[in-house]
Amino acid sequence: MGFDYYETLEINRNATVVDIKKAYRRLALKFHPSKNREPGSPEKFSQLSEAYDVLSDPRKKATYDKFGEEGLKCGIPAEFGSSGAWSSKYVYHGNPDKTFREFFGGDNPFADFYTSDVPLQFGGLQPGVLKTQDSPIERDLYLALDDLFHGGTKKIKISCRVMNEDGYTSSIRDKILTIDVMPGWKEGTRIIFPKEGDQGPNSIPADVVFIVRQKSHPLFLRQHNDLIYKVQISLEMALTGFSVDVETLDGRLLSIPINDIVHPTYTKTVTGEGMPLSQDPSQRGNLIIIFGIQFPEKLSAERKHLIKQALA
Repeated sequence: MGFDYYETLEINRNATVVDIKKAYRRLALKFHPSKNREPGSPEKFSQLSEAYDVLSDPRKKATYDKFGEEGLKCGIPAEFGSSGAWSSKYVYHGNPDKTFREFFGGDNPFADFYTSDVPLQFGGLQPGVLKTQDSPIERDLYLALDDLFHGGTKKIKISCRVMNEDGYTSSIRDKILTIDVMPGWKEGTRIIFPKEGDQGPNSIPADVVFIVRQKSHPLFLRQHNDLIYKVQISLEMALTGFSVDVETLDGRLLSIPINDIVHPTYTKTVTGEGMPLSQDPSQRGNLIIIFGIQFPEKLSAERKHLIKQALA
């Protein structure tokens, strides 16, 4: 009685070619006799090689899937075969190191590890070395004030170098990174995607870091968690009172009465109408209204007299 090739590679029968290769790579590195000295490792290593030899070949895999190990190794009856009484019988070559070397293309498969063990020779290369990670790749992420107020999802397309299935060549591919913008994020917030940079055979991919930059807004200026709103008023309004209408970032219209005398340094603070706090979006900063007073360019003698009387 043989063994189940899928079970040996720890995959299911719906596994793709990529899944099969990933499984063999992981398990072959784990059970290679030069790295794993436990009893049974050589036998396990050989079984992995045979399983990969069959499942990585479309014709062998199709035969195994339909007729099992017996049909694969004993041949298929004529009624199923393309010619002759029996199809050719599969015989495992019995050399797991051959499969191992062919899979890794002569490259050192243990380059992912740092080892002080006895040097392993693969394709004439030196033993594995400690990989170093590339420096972070930093990019500015410009967000509107509305995005930072409400939060939301942003999808960013990047292009990076990705190692191919053979493990030693690479190609440029596009990748979509998803950023969940949290309400209240501030300028300078860093969003880190670990190891999403260019891949290489001898290096650890760099982290990709997006740094929040806030776009200017036509009505509001942000100051930490507060929103600054500037309004121009006449001298008459400054002295006699008025109301300020402010449309908030969440679409409400605030009508704020100003009954005080508005002097050049006067500000009006509306509590809880600023930006959400990133640590607790249910809490908000303040809305601070700053006033610019428009003075008349000139006054007639009569108007000056009236003002003097009013202020006397």
